[in-house]
Amino acid sequence: MNKLEIACFNLDSALIAQENGADRVELCAEMEVGGTTPNFEITKQVRNVISVDLNVMIRPRGGNFVYSDAEFEQMKNEILKFKEMGVNGFVFGILNEDNSVNKSQNSELVALAKPFPSTFHRAFDEVSDAFQSLEEIIQCGFQTILTSGQQPNVMEGTNQLKELVSKANNRIVIMPGGGLRSTNIEVLQEQTKATFYHSSAITDGSEIANPEEIIQLKKKLY
Repeated sequence: MNKLEIACFNLDSALIAQENGADRVELCAEMEVGGTTPNFEITKQVRNVISVDLNVMIRPRGGNFVYSDAEFEQMKNEILKFKEMGVNGFVFGILNEDNSVNKSQNSELVALAKPFPSTFHRAFDEVSDAFQSLEEIIQCGFQTILTSGQQPNVMEGTNQLKELVSKANNRIVIMPGGGLRSTNIEVLQEQTKATFYHSSAITDGSEIANPEEIIQLKKKLY
């Protein structure tokens, strides 16, 4: 059975995600910039009330994915604090100025996150060479890549997602996300053969997941 991760920006969405069949919650703040590191207190609350896997985004700010030394230190400190809360994984991604993967910094964070798994987030959609970056991200030790196939949404990125799944060859999970909805998840599964899918399940412009959308997303996974 393929699995579903719901991106949540608050406690209400995390509860809705769990109650309606999500396999994992990705917790972030600041939806308007594509997600940043969530507040520690909210993360504690979420961890206390949900039993499904909880992954936390580590991203100090919106904008690009090139970080200062101070921001990198902040990311390391946040990982250590969240580990104490019993989260199940981390979501981050660091690039160099030329939009290549920053191997040394990513490897350091992956090592720090262990024994918990790390997902390379949609910074991947900005890399200059997707297939070289795929290999480098595997070398860094990530377990998953969240991507829309380097396009504005997963439907436009379907061909590249399919190729990434094929080239990954079960060495890393390629998780389509970005514009994923119950109306397109069946086609995407058929085309890409991915095994884990990512959606906010927000359908009304709010920051709260739609319970019915989660039910339908889950129902259409095979």
